[in-house]
Amino acid sequence: MTGPTHAAFLRAVNLGATRKASKADLTACFEDLGYGEVGTFRTSGNVVFAAKGTAAKLKAEIEAGLQGSLGFEVPVFLRTRAQLEAIAAKRPFPAKAVSESAGKLQVAFLERKPSAAAIASIEELASDDDRLAVDGAELYWLPRGGTQDSPLDMKAIDRTLGLNTLRTMGTVEQLFAKFF
Repeated sequence: MTGPTHAAFLRAVNLGATRKASKADLTACFEDLGYGEVGTFRTSGNVVFAAKGTAAKLKAEIEAGLQGSLGFEVPVFLRTRAQLEAIAAKRPFPAKAVSESAGKLQVAFLERKPSAAAIASIEELASDDDRLAVDGAELYWLPRGGTQDSPLDMKAIDRTLGLNTLRTMGTVEQLFAKFF
């Protein structure tokens, strides 16, 4: 293998006092699983690595490995190099809307592509203040301001789309540019 083949986005690491995982801890865990070319990006739980196997097999191995080494459950959202390239290149909203927004474009990684009914429910939550678009197993969100100030009902999104983890598009683009 030449270069990383996958990116793992970990949910809820380095939040609070009890869910800490250093870059060194994450690197060691992935290397202990036998994965190669492991790299981490920022402290929000972004890991790239080279490995063969199905997404389901890799996800199960990583979640079990993280539980064992960190002592707490960590949901993992995997994307292949090709998937991540498409996500980083995605422009779900008009450039003018993005440039006029004080908020940062967000990407929510989902466990699976949502049903048509779930997508319709999500579209009903969208507004001029919170633009939403679903493409594949990702939800794109452009808040008018900061995410913490948004009136968007994130619990409704979680109920509709299931478990997810959020990153800024800038993080996704920079991770892809650095490692792939």
